[in-house]
Amino acid sequence: QVQLQESGPGLVKPSQTLSLTCTISGGSITTNDYYWTWIRQPPGKGLEWMGAIAYSGITWYSPSLRRRISISRDTTKNQFTLQMTSVVPEDTAVYFCARRYYYCSGYGCTDTFDYWGQGTQVTVSS
Repeated sequence: QVQLQESGPGLVKPSQTLSLTCTISGGSITTNDYYWTWIRQPPGKGLEWMGAIAYSGITWYSPSLRRRISISRDTTKNQFTLQMTSVVPEDTAVYFCARRYYYCSGYGCTDTFDYWGQGTQVTVSS
């Protein structure tokens, strides 16, 4: 059973850098066809995909956030980390890490977020 656990500060001041870590258990961050993802949900709004790091280490970012975020991994600790610079109050949200499985064969493609962390509340306020 794969488990994901987010960790990081619950309160960040405006203009500071937010750093969140997702620790994976029950599975490896380097297993083929898995993409380790950060998603957030601001209060009263829907889910927002922020970015992901693939099993190979390749990263993708939301165009609206790419100037402020980076995702990295530590394969020895089986963790991946989100860093967001210059946070503003609008970055207040519940932040989730999730595993996405994407695989294509001659029969078609499978694309699903199959495991999620419980989420961590981050508030940006002075």
